[in-house]
Amino acid sequence: MSFRHFALVALLAGNLPLATAGTLIELSAEASRPAANDLIQAQVYAEANAGNPAEVARQVNRDLGEALQVIKKTSGVTVKSGNQNTYPIYGNGRRIEGWRMRADLLLESKDSAAISELLARLQQMKLALGNVSQMPSPATRKEVEAGVTRDAIRAFEAKAAVIAETLGKSYRIKRLSIQQSGFAQPMPMLRAARMEMASAMAPTPIEAGESQVSTTVSGEIELAD
Repeated sequence: MSFRHFALVALLAGNLPLATAGTLIELSAEASRPAANDLIQAQVYAEANAGNPAEVARQVNRDLGEALQVIKKTSGVTVKSGNQNTYPIYGNGRRIEGWRMRADLLLESKDSAAISELLARLQQMKLALGNVSQMPSPATRKEVEAGVTRDAIRAFEAKAAVIAETLGKSYRIKRLSIQQSGFAQPMPMLRAARMEMASAMAPTPIEAGESQVSTTVSGEIELAD
């Protein structure tokens, strides 16, 4: 191509109108679905005081060992170790008068009846109940999240279509952002009964209930001019 031809092409290109974006509109839509709280997590712990670290560890390890024997015989319940802390007890003059130790066990089950009876038995065995949480299991949550995401995207598209129709224009999606939320439902913290009441400890009723799983779709659409 000669310089003259190149200059002519450049001149014609310079006279072409630049493509301009249509009207941009930001919007969002949300959808929610209930998810069954089919997974129960509970924290139990052994705690003891003694005059020296070795003795306090012996007492706590004994109580945990007895509890683990019972837990492992309970079908449908899994267990793993949690936090373990040992710290001094100070008296007058900041002198160490003893030692205290606490060690946690974390239980998990989808069988509410089994874990309820187990928790009652563990409290009779000197363990204390820290807290109980109920939530959708990973499989349940994944299934519900997929459905609620589809709902939210459809709601976004429907809202975009209403806007475009009202303004008498077509539209295209420029940007999308998807956020999901949903929380476990914690039960009130329960404390172990005192030893003189342990024999009367009954299974704690656990109602699974539901958690709301939500998806928010936000983004930007461009209206054609």
